[in-house]
Amino acid sequence: MKILFLGDVVGKPGRLAIRSVLPSLIHREQLDFVIANCENVSGGAGVDPDSCRELLAAGVDVLTSGNHIWRRKEIVGYMEQEKRLLRPSNFPPGTPGRGYARFATAGGVPIGVVNLIGRVFMDSVDCPFRATERILAEMGGVATVFVDMHCEATSEKGAMGWFLAGKVSAVVGSHTHVQTADQRVLPGGTAFMTDAGMCGPIDSVIGVKHELVVQRFLTHMPTKFEVATGTTLLQGAVITVGDDGRATDIQRIQERVERA
Repeated sequence: MKILFLGDVVGKPGRLAIRSVLPSLIHREQLDFVIANCENVSGGAGVDPDSCRELLAAGVDVLTSGNHIWRRKEIVGYMEQEKRLLRPSNFPPGTPGRGYARFATAGGVPIGVVNLIGRVFMDSVDCPFRATERILAEMGGVATVFVDMHCEATSEKGAMGWFLAGKVSAVVGSHTHVQTADQRVLPGGTAFMTDAGMCGPIDSVIGVKHELVVQRFLTHMPTKFEVATGTTLLQGAVITVGDDGRATDIQRIQERVERA
């Protein structure tokens, strides 16, 4: 099985890049399943139903998210209906939606997807490590399990990779919008990469117009951020997994989309 995970999709440029590139990428890489983090898909922060529908129609099978998932109130009702949209599993009990689920490829192969969020430099939530232990026990019987570790600290992502080494097929980080070059297969057959990067504009500061971010740093005054435009990078990772759920390879991807 070949799984594609796409880093944080940033606004309209990210959505257009996926619509433009993903169908050919699925064919070229012979992908079986596509996961994308959508927490910045609506105007650069937050998620709305129309944007989710656009990504799913473009070929994404499951949408994960993160700390911006509740920015737009209309997403709550949509999440209750659309089971392919996940929110972090370790949000407190009673939070709407689901944090993990079992899905299947077009060929009928089962795959579990788990969405987690970190606690270092982020809001206080339940422990992602303990949450994952519980989830894996509840999800028993699925050989292939992918984990999106959405958090700020590289150390927390790395710790999760080693914590789950040999227990899941892949742990790939999201949230920073900066793609790392540390992809590897950990002992036990768990693919790991600190951050998948983003699907967003190149000439920006993590997807935002660079002049606005510079102004914020220079003046320390509140500044309304806007998604940048122009050439876009579609970034992520392709993971190859055997029938036993053990990863055999992970490769970074960067697809350049002009004027998305």
